[in-house]
Amino acid sequence: MRGTPRTRRIPRPALGVLIGVTALFTAGTLTTPAGAAPEPGPSTARVHSVPASAQQQARDFWTPERMRSAVPLDLLDADARSTDAAPRAGRPATVAPTVPTAGTADVGPAAFPNGGGAWTGGGAVVNTAGRVFFTYQGRTASCSGNAVTSANKSTVITAGHCVKLEGAWHTDWVFVPGYHDGQAPHGRWTATKTLSTPQWTASEDINYDVGAAVVAPLDGQRLTDVVGGQGLAFNTGYNLRMYAFGFPAAAPYDGQKFIYCSGTTNRDFLLSNDHGMGCDMTGGSSGGPWFTQFNEATGTGLQSSVNSFKYNFLPNRMYGPYFGADAQNLYQAAQSS
Repeated sequence: MRGTPRTRRIPRPALGVLIGVTALFTAGTLTTPAGAAPEPGPSTARVHSVPASAQQQARDFWTPERMRSAVPLDLLDADARSTDAAPRAGRPATVAPTVPTAGTADVGPAAFPNGGGAWTGGGAVVNTAGRVFFTYQGRTASCSGNAVTSANKSTVITAGHCVKLEGAWHTDWVFVPGYHDGQAPHGRWTATKTLSTPQWTASEDINYDVGAAVVAPLDGQRLTDVVGGQGLAFNTGYNLRMYAFGFPAAAPYDGQKFIYCSGTTNRDFLLSNDHGMGCDMTGGSSGGPWFTQFNEATGTGLQSSVNSFKYNFLPNRMYGPYFGADAQNLYQAAQSS
C-alpha cells in the first residue's frame, strides 16, 4: 500500500463510508467484432464452475421477497488493498454493442454532469443492466452488473468482489436484467461460471476489481438475444466523459431504482490507478457499468469500467478499475466459455 489512507471497496471498505459505484466503466482506436479483440498477454482469468443442481437452486432461491431484502455487499467492512503496479497495458480495442434498435430513439437528453439521479431516459441500458444477487457468508447480498456483446451471448460484467470475496466464491449467483421493485421482467439468469482477474482472486487488489459471469440459457434463449449486449473498450486512457449506472441499495437509496452518474473522469492519485468520477451512489451499485461513448438517445455505449470503491473521506466520488490487458483477458475467457 502506498500510503496511510484506506479505502472502502464496494463490497468491503476500510475507513467508514463505503459506497457502490455506477458504470464507469473511451473508446479505443481499433474496433473488432465479438471474440476477435486482440489478445493482450498471458495472464489468465480465474474461473469457478457452478454445478447444474446449484444453478436450479439459485433460480428457485431468489424470490421477489428475497431480492427486495438482499443486503448491499458494499456495506461489508474489509481492509482495502492495492499495489504500486499499474494495470498492464495493451492496444486500444473496442467491441460494438449488439442491441435492438426499435424503441430506443426517442430518449430525451439527461443532465451532464450528474452526481446521482434516477435514469429516466430509457434506451437499451435499462435492459442490459441489472441487479446481481448471491449468498455471501450465509447472507443474501446484492451488487449490479451488465450484459455485454460476447461470442457466447451469455456474458455479464460486474466487480470482482461481486463474484468472490474473503477467499470464497459467492453461491446462489443470479443476474436480473431490467430489475425493478422486486420484479424480474426478463427473468433470473443463473451463473454456470463466475470469473475474476488473477490479481483480484489472489490478493483482492482494487486495481483489478473486475468480475464476470457466464449465465445459463433461460427458456431456450441466451441472455443477449433477449436483452441485447453493450459494447466494451479496453486501454482507453484517462480523463474521459463517462456514464455510470447501478442499483444502489444503501441509504438514501433502496435498490429499487436505476441510478446514474455522469462526468469527466480523472485518474486516482492516492491508492489506485482507477478512474474517478463525482457520484453519490451507495452500496449495491458495485459492479454497475461505466461507459464511454455513451449515447443517451439509444442507451448504448462501450463499457470501460465498473463501480468499485470509495474513499471514506470522499463520499461523493466513485472509483472504477482501468480496463487494461487483464480485464480484456477476463472478457475473452468469459465469452469463450
